[in-house]
Amino acid sequence: MNTTIIAVILAWNDLGMHCANRDFQNMAVLPPYNNLTAQVILKGDASKMPALLTDGILVTYEIPGNTYSVGKTNFWSYEDKLFGVNLPDNVGLTGNGLSGVMTFKDGAFRAEGIPITPYTDADLANEDPYQQAMVRLFDSGGGETASTRPVVPVSNEINCVSSKCHSSEMDILNEHENEDGFNPADRPLLCASCHASNALGTTGKGEAPPLSQAVHGKHAGKTNDCYACHPGSRTKCLRDVMYSKGMKCQDCHGSVANVAVTVSRGRRPWLDEPRCGECHGSVFSEEPAKLYRQSKGHGGLYCSACHGSPHAIQPTIIERDNSQNIALQGFSGPLRDCTVCHGVNPPAAGPHGRMASGVTDRGRRPETAGLGQNYPNPFNPSTTIPFRVGKSGRVRLEVFNVRGERTAVLVDAVLSPGEYRVPFEGSGLASGLYSCRVTADGAVRVGGLAVLK
Repeated sequence: MNTTIIAVILAWNDLGMHCANRDFQNMAVLPPYNNLTAQVILKGDASKMPALLTDGILVTYEIPGNTYSVGKTNFWSYEDKLFGVNLPDNVGLTGNGLSGVMTFKDGAFRAEGIPITPYTDADLANEDPYQQAMVRLFDSGGGETASTRPVVPVSNEINCVSSKCHSSEMDILNEHENEDGFNPADRPLLCASCHASNALGTTGKGEAPPLSQAVHGKHAGKTNDCYACHPGSRTKCLRDVMYSKGMKCQDCHGSVANVAVTVSRGRRPWLDEPRCGECHGSVFSEEPAKLYRQSKGHGGLYCSACHGSPHAIQPTIIERDNSQNIALQGFSGPLRDCTVCHGVNPPAAGPHGRMASGVTDRGRRPETAGLGQNYPNPFNPSTTIPFRVGKSGRVRLEVFNVRGERTAVLVDAVLSPGEYRVPFEGSGLASGLYSCRVTADGAVRVGGLAVLK
């Protein structure tokens, strides 16, 4: 007989923002390539500790409202010339598509090389760089036991031309016309085929400098604005708690010139990067010889499982980034309510030597208002939205579209304390992402909905 497991699933992206070309007919800096990681914790209680689950479960991923990529980019017309492979439509360089089963590797479930674009099925003109995936956990009997909604960040805001530095992509290629063996007419060209790139695993050619050194060195005398190239003016690649406190890219990475100079002196781009411990001390440092995104800590959890991705350390200024931890503990920021995984507050010190009694809930109260994940999700045409009321008072439960327009008021009444479940009929809604908001007990809780038709 199969027993339903009580588990918590945590999922995240390896970087705060991935970027890719949209048009590949001339040149390619980066392909459509995004990564998701998840860990599953068997919830503990007063008699047993929580434990990582690795066997006897299935973890899947999908991107509600973004089901195809061909036509949103012309990558699949040029992947053979750029990467020497002939891929099926909507399948990325690792063989993964926009949905599938995550594979277990290095202590976590992973989906690498997801070929997502920043354009949803419902809007092919405007970027949505903070789309949310749906990561689901199934037990050995095939029953869904938990799910979560991590952001899968992606942008086509590579600003070589739009920032007015170059008149066109051909202008960039023509600057190389005097390089031996380089033919600007032999298009498309992968920048990393000549300039080594650790991001793509290429070794480069001849004396050509690594791509990071070449690009940053070329622009060092022209700008110190990282967003002149990286996704920023619209996308806001750096959007985390450090950004909220006034920090900028250069506070960790140094100037554009410094990035190039350190590579010329032996630093390996993407492999030798700023470390948390340099500012926060050894108690908050990564594992030796590992980056933040590679490091594990408390009970084998990756640092990102509780804190979020590099450049999107929680809480961020983007509501969707914070939704996973809000759903689990009722407030944004790092996952630091011990009861989420332990079931109780343990008597011993936890991550970074913190005691459970020292946790400040930032306004969270026992039995305060809460909003659960609707089920099923994605849905068509109906779903159920669970929420909790901590004390008697007026409660509003509303649904909004991605433009912030209210599409439904499901509850507007005085309710007594308790658990509630409200059916929602969404047959009149278009496919896409929506938000659900409950206002009660003087607090506001927000969650995500996805209509998939």
